[in-house]
Amino acid sequence: MLSHSSIDTSIGGLVTTIERTYELILENRSSSKINATKDVLVDIAQVVQECAQFITKYSETKTFCTPLIPVVFMKLIFFIGSWLGKSVPSETTTKVVNYTRKLEKLMQELQDRPIPDIQYGIKQIYADLSSNCLTCADGVGLNEAKKCLDGTRIEVLNEIVDWINNTDAATPRIFWLYGQAGKGKSAVAHTVARHAQNLGMLGSCFCFSRVRHHEQLHTKLFPTIARDLAHRDIRLRPLLVEVTTNNHSLRDSTDVTAQWNKLIFEPLSQLKGSPTGNVVVVIDALDESGAERTRTTVLEVLATYGAELPTNIRILLTSRPLVDIGEALNSGPHIYARSLDAIDTELTMRDIHLYVSTRLKSLRDTFTDKDFQQLAAKSGGVFEWARLACDFMSPRIGVIPKDRFHQIMSHAPGDGRTLLDEMYTTFLKDLFRGSDDRRDFRSVMQQILWLKEPLPISALDFIRDRFPQEDEHYPVGFILNFMASLLAGANELSTPVRPLHASFYDFLLDEKRSGEFFIQEGDAHRNLAVASLSVMQAGLHFNICKLETSYISNSEVADLEKRVEGNIPPHLLYSCRFWATHLQAVAFEQDLAELVRGLVTGEQMLFWLEALGVSKLIREACKALISAEGWLQVSLFMCNMGCHPTNIELAQKNGV
Repeated sequence: MLSHSSIDTSIGGLVTTIERTYELILENRSSSKINATKDVLVDIAQVVQECAQFITKYSETKTFCTPLIPVVFMKLIFFIGSWLGKSVPSETTTKVVNYTRKLEKLMQELQDRPIPDIQYGIKQIYADLSSNCLTCADGVGLNEAKKCLDGTRIEVLNEIVDWINNTDAATPRIFWLYGQAGKGKSAVAHTVARHAQNLGMLGSCFCFSRVRHHEQLHTKLFPTIARDLAHRDIRLRPLLVEVTTNNHSLRDSTDVTAQWNKLIFEPLSQLKGSPTGNVVVVIDALDESGAERTRTTVLEVLATYGAELPTNIRILLTSRPLVDIGEALNSGPHIYARSLDAIDTELTMRDIHLYVSTRLKSLRDTFTDKDFQQLAAKSGGVFEWARLACDFMSPRIGVIPKDRFHQIMSHAPGDGRTLLDEMYTTFLKDLFRGSDDRRDFRSVMQQILWLKEPLPISALDFIRDRFPQEDEHYPVGFILNFMASLLAGANELSTPVRPLHASFYDFLLDEKRSGEFFIQEGDAHRNLAVASLSVMQAGLHFNICKLETSYISNSEVADLEKRVEGNIPPHLLYSCRFWATHLQAVAFEQDLAELVRGLVTGEQMLFWLEALGVSKLIREACKALISAEGWLQVSLFMCNMGCHPTNIELAQKNGV
């Protein structure tokens, strides 16, 4: 094992090399032929940036002092080694050696050439580095809260890390990790992404989510990865600027194949010189990207063109083993498939036993290690079941942990899905015991599940107060405050409410599985359409962001984003964006038509456009108006014919 002092010394040597590189550039700043060294300068800038990221990430957990370095720089991540079983100090030293050698080689190359005006050259290089022109997704990156518990999943993590570090050119570019719901795929993905980030190897992390289907995230996958790769590697930025300048349609194109070729494959292929190390891209939960048709092209691209990626690119992809994904990703030698379901049962039980005993350590006077082993065995290898079981047994008012333990153990054995269904049913029966409580639960969850975007409790309440039925005007907290084990944001006013695990969605929307807790669509869209139109009627007004003048463009308002956040609350912004989407799914009603008429024929129309404009969502206005026009035309026609249009007929009429 390498000592702390030896690693401190190696990091100090790297910093010294960076200092010498900078001094060399300053010494040669008077020459005139910038084109002769521009490529070397870019390479130096990229390596120095990687060094800075690498050293900064380590310094976040462990600082050190040497005569060469102030108290900053280095974080020696022995805790990562504890769960990976790897020699992290050895990896650290290897990275330092590689960076040092690369910088020394580039300095020599710089010295061997005629040196022009380097400062001017650097300014020109960074002047080209504006790649913020792509339609990307926000909030889809690494979530450190989702990482594996230290000491669990050691074998599969080691396998993935070995694959990442493999320098053989024949190494598969894509590692497909798949498994049934609740097996811990996302935990592995986020753990690997965090490890790669700490070593300066993370190129991008993109996580799909079922609650964001309306955003068409599959069309933003490759632009977001391209942006992230360019953020890590400054050599890519001018290449992206050039390609999007020459072809403006790429900036917001939904052509996934063109995105891959022009934004990822071709720019990566144009990079010159040897790479400083492997680059990791994590794509988590591809199965949650939407319906099968939404991911078809993404799968085709990865299966057909993934083998052409540079040898230092590694893509970790996770999903459930759905048929279409399996058919696409089991077809090429550049894809390595690994099933979490096939991992040795004893290893999985070991990990879940560690998880359960750690979560319930405060109850060691109540439970024996044998009890924890029984819980692990009962889990069937499903980590999500183990999490719910621990939540169900956790001590709180009115809960006797031992009774809860026996209740869980009384469940009949079954596969992973059956186990999760039983646990969800057990939770919900305990929370909502009366028929009225269960009716209110179904009403609140109907509102949550048919929203087009998750909203916090405060916004849910505001919208619910405008539902047509007065008996539904009650705070959602009466239901949600008890559901923190099942829903994110259940106990917070400002955090969007969403199921913690996609399997809870599946459970609630399948009547055979959820029984009396089944959530029907019913009047969900009608309620949300009426509420959205009513919210806009009450909340929209002239100059909603209190701008001092209208003679400058929105882009020139320095604090516009802050003004939008302070003056357009979530419930109002949601209503502005999605009123027409909900309207499209509702049969014609005269009262609803009057609300639409009130919006589109008066000054409220201008206020609505203003709200979308300052929120940088003005493109959504055209689509909403076309949708509303189609609803009025189809609904009136069907009404005159004595029919009631179904959602399918409406969708077909509007080309959806």
